[in-house]
Amino acid sequence: MSTTDQARSRTTVGQYDAESSYVDSVRDGWVLFAAVILAMLATLNIIYGIAALSDSRFFVDGATFILSDLNTYGWILIAMGTIQGFTAYGVWMRIKGIRWIGVAIAALNAILQMVFISAYPLWALSLFTLDILVIYGLVAYGARAGRAA
Repeated sequence: MSTTDQARSRTTVGQYDAESSYVDSVRDGWVLFAAVILAMLATLNIIYGIAALSDSRFFVDGATFILSDLNTYGWILIAMGTIQGFTAYGVWMRIKGIRWIGVAIAALNAILQMVFISAYPLWALSLFTLDILVIYGLVAYGARAGRAA
């Protein structure tokens, strides 16, 4: 028989570990931030896609594009916004593997914003920056708790 009580040396499930709780809340905060920003980018892309289709005067006059015209980019923005919306929902629901789709769609949107920069320069740079923050949040903090981020 041992003189030490084995039941007292084991940690219980109910014990509180302040450091891991903080890391989990930071991780959850960044992932939630990435999902919210992704949903916001989806909404903005759909709105600006519709504006591009309707030849709105919002865009810079005389903007030239590499491959096509403003209407084509409008349809691309609507498609991108729709995919971003579904991806944001998947990130909220913590569907396995969806964060990599979120990273890919944010990267594609960042590239698209750089192509679209001649139509609305400052706004495209703002959306580009938000895409980079989404990528950071999903890559650095998107892993499940218990695994390396």
